[in-house]
Amino acid sequence: MKIFKNFTTFILVFISSALFAYTDSDMDGVDDAIDRCPNTPLSDLVNIHGCTISKLEDDFNFDIVYGVNYADSSEQIANTLDIPAASLRLDYYYKNFSIQASTSYFLAIDADNNTTTGLYDTYLTAAYQFKPHSDILLNVGLGVVLPTYESEAMKNKTDYKAYTSVSYMKRGGSIFAGYSYTITNDEFVATSDFKYQNTAAFNVGAGYNVTTRLYLSAAYNNTDSIYTGVQNLETASLYGYYSINERRFFIFSYAYGLSSSANPNAFTALMGYYF
Repeated sequence: MKIFKNFTTFILVFISSALFAYTDSDMDGVDDAIDRCPNTPLSDLVNIHGCTISKLEDDFNFDIVYGVNYADSSEQIANTLDIPAASLRLDYYYKNFSIQASTSYFLAIDADNNTTTGLYDTYLTAAYQFKPHSDILLNVGLGVVLPTYESEAMKNKTDYKAYTSVSYMKRGGSIFAGYSYTITNDEFVATSDFKYQNTAAFNVGAGYNVTTRLYLSAAYNNTDSIYTGVQNLETASLYGYYSINERRFFIFSYAYGLSSSANPNAFTALMGYYF
């Protein structure tokens, strides 16, 4: 029996900060309790005992993730506005290094059924994973936010982001936390009650691998508004990752707004395929 390296765990490490599938320190798909060959390289093909059968020619891997997002608008910014969107994300992995590109195409519908369509900003990020301890994963990353969103009310410019996350994993469960800081360069064209500002964000939560295929987590999230004078965006979120088979996976999430500045409800459903 042959088992491919568990890229499910690897993807969770870089995308969600919910960073754990099960206790598998070398991420080869074999639980540490029965792994006879610990610390095999990430690209190796292993047997049921976790020992190398053959080595892949390349140390790199990539995936594509696509799906839909939906959010109600916040009370403080734009009342009674529904915003569904289609999203696309590409991830490239080389050993412990990853690059990610993502964007979304939105359809905004106001109370009078007027619609506006277009692209949101495009995100490019790069991250590196450290493992200072067998039970701890640490990630650091940098990113740019490209101004692909168009609006007559603003001058959309390139923004810059730095982030880090850490998780502690033990016996099928994990606790995690993350922090990010974004330098916002956007400007309003006309006089407005709002001004743009740099933002900081953090999250903390816990997750559990319900089965070898299903991971669930819950988190508290707190983010500065990009507008001055608007209270922080606070949400409580649920996240799930389901491995359909060796190459296909499904991601779903729900966020509930705890502050009037946050979207009251936000949903995401994504399908992914890794190569």
